[in-house]
Amino acid sequence: MTAAPAASEDDPLVLFSLAVTGDRKMLAMRRDVQEACRRLGVPEPETVRLATVVGEVGRSLLGARGLTGRLALVGGERPQITVVFGWSGLLRPPRRALEAARRLLHTCELEEHPFPRVVLGQPIAETYQSLDERAAGLREELMGLGGVSVGEELRSQNHDLLAALQQARAHQEELQRLNQELEETNQGVMALYAELSSELEATNSGVVALYAELEEKTRELSLLNEAKTRFWANVSHELRSPVNGVLGLTRLLLAPGADPLNDEQVQQVQMIASAGSTMLALVEELLDVAKAESGRLEPELVPVDLRMLLHQMRGTLSGTARPGASLVFPDDAPQQPVVTDEVMLTRILRNVLSNSLKFTENGEVVLRVERTEQGGRPWCVLTVTDTGIGIPVEEQARVFEEFYQVRGPHQRTHSGTGLGLPYARRLTELLGGRMMLDSTPGVGTRVVIEIPAGPHPATPAGGPAELPVRLDRLVIVDDDPVFRATLRPVLAELAREVVEVGDSSQAVVEIRRRRPDAVLLDLSMPPPDGYQLLARLAADPALNQVPVIVLTANDRSGLENSRLGHAQAVLGKTHLSAARLADVLAPVLGGRAARGGTEEG
Repeated sequence: MTAAPAASEDDPLVLFSLAVTGDRKMLAMRRDVQEACRRLGVPEPETVRLATVVGEVGRSLLGARGLTGRLALVGGERPQITVVFGWSGLLRPPRRALEAARRLLHTCELEEHPFPRVVLGQPIAETYQSLDERAAGLREELMGLGGVSVGEELRSQNHDLLAALQQARAHQEELQRLNQELEETNQGVMALYAELSSELEATNSGVVALYAELEEKTRELSLLNEAKTRFWANVSHELRSPVNGVLGLTRLLLAPGADPLNDEQVQQVQMIASAGSTMLALVEELLDVAKAESGRLEPELVPVDLRMLLHQMRGTLSGTARPGASLVFPDDAPQQPVVTDEVMLTRILRNVLSNSLKFTENGEVVLRVERTEQGGRPWCVLTVTDTGIGIPVEEQARVFEEFYQVRGPHQRTHSGTGLGLPYARRLTELLGGRMMLDSTPGVGTRVVIEIPAGPHPATPAGGPAELPVRLDRLVIVDDDPVFRATLRPVLAELAREVVEVGDSSQAVVEIRRRRPDAVLLDLSMPPPDGYQLLARLAADPALNQVPVIVLTANDRSGLENSRLGHAQAVLGKTHLSAARLADVLAPVLGGRAARGGTEEG
């Protein structure tokens, strides 16, 4: 056995290195490994494991060319004692021996380069001495060991084996005891499981019954929701049509070409128009809330001139301010159009401004408008600030609940439905924006509305655009004389001759006789209704090329779309204009539309 000097700081500290040439050398190495482990404070079980694995692996390599064994100390976070067998040739330790070594030892590695070798190691106890000092002392002790006796080594191995057997038996007895305790525990667990299973089965029965009840309630709610949808559809037709008729008639009475009215009559008609507009706005808001809840309200994004929108709103709302309050609109509104839904934005501002005016006795309600950039895209920020009564902190979150009104003495003088702010916030969210509110009682309220402004479309120069087409003859089929009367001025801009048909049973005959450029067709009429007339026109070879625009006051979601395939478009009766009708007809009429020619005979 040759003692090796201490290596550099990064290398293992070699205790000895020897050539393993036979069983005696192998026995000596095993003994030295065992002795070194004990002197380094390695626990006895781990010492026996390392010595046993060294003996087993070393014997499997006896006869290999250049077989050497090296004992060393290796530093690091967890210092350990290692045994390294190195050799050359094709011989390798048995796989089972290596697998057993990996289970028993902290380190077991088979390396192939630069030459085959096996590294075996166990952790050592840490002490106040450095690794160099421990290695130096251990070398001297190992050098002082005499030769090895085979019989003595066999007795040592037997002793180790007996100790291991005793330890294994103690472990087995402990395991049996633990198994017995586990069996007793399992019996208790099984009893508890049986009890819990019984309780769970009873609970499941209750859950099944509850689930069945919930299913029934869900079915009832679904039926109620369908009934509500039908109710909104009926409200749409039964309320919006007469209200639109009232508004149309007031416009006709106040038109410049109408018979003159005295001042009192003008004031009365204007009051009728104002009340009708309020009623129409309330009906449309109720309908939009229902459509928004069911996901059927979709914004139509178009370029909107904010200055024009605010000018119209100033004229609409200025007269609603109280004697001690004023409504202030911005003089520097952005000139660039905002790409949004004009109707939704108008309703948002009208509701927020009306709410502020309602609760501001003295002072002012101020609207500010600015454009900003958020996340690389343009936004429009509208801020409404008032000096009204304010909202208590505990009520500020609830003012966005539908039909909720802040409690207080002001309710006696300020009536309302509680839909204004919830409706405005819902529309803001549909536009992709957000609405925020902060308020101080006795000081006032501030509402901030942020909506995406979209791209900046180019604004064409010049005055109002001309209609893309003008018709020679147009037929409108509608059984509501009030609606026909209100629509006459609009249709007069679109066509030189307008033929009104109030009896749907005469519609096909009149259309065949008149041969119009287009037909406007109401859906809700006594039989034959609009669906039936549309089918007859589609089936008639002489008439199926005439464009048909369907008009309806009903909710679009309730229409039978499968029966509307022959229609060029389906338009609501509210806010109809000649420009809108012309835009729809232009693509299909082309050269057949009159552009200033003479009227046909």
